[in-house]
Amino acid sequence: MPSVVGLLEQRELTARRRVDGLRVEAGRIQAEPALAEREWNEWVIARSRVGEVLAPGNGDAACPDASEDLPDRGAQPVSAGPAEAAKPKSVMAVWRAGLSWSALSVDYQRILQALADRSRLGQSPLTCQETAACFGLAPVPGKVEALRSKVKRLTARGWLAEPAPGRFTLAKGVVGQGSGS
Repeated sequence: MPSVVGLLEQRELTARRRVDGLRVEAGRIQAEPALAEREWNEWVIARSRVGEVLAPGNGDAACPDASEDLPDRGAQPVSAGPAEAAKPKSVMAVWRAGLSWSALSVDYQRILQALADRSRLGQSPLTCQETAACFGLAPVPGKVEALRSKVKRLTARGWLAEPAPGRFTLAKGVVGQGSGS
């Protein structure tokens, strides 16, 4: 019959091996998000660079109104801070609690403000044509589709919700500019 001390030593050894194995696995798992985020950032940069090269009029100075027709290029890595102001041709931030509207370009902020005003007044969600009318844009397909692209991008990044097809409102949790989120 084995001794009690011998049985305890066996169990202790088994528990120590399990802890060592879990520590190795935890180290591997903790390293994976950093590696995945680095790869993601590299893809965002690559897509941004290709977009810059392929952009029409790459060397031309754009007029102030040209920004409404320029496409934005993808998702901002989550590491962007809430105090960062958006720069022209910057990538769009994915919404998260505490992120300020200033992380977005002025065009996107205008869209959010129009929908925030609607929501504050208890009015129904807006269509892209109605949003274009709010901004004084001509109701021509080119302008409405450019606006629709921006609204869909805001929806994909979590800033807006589409409760019914073609109708948009602020996403749950996204509040007015003055609130800081």
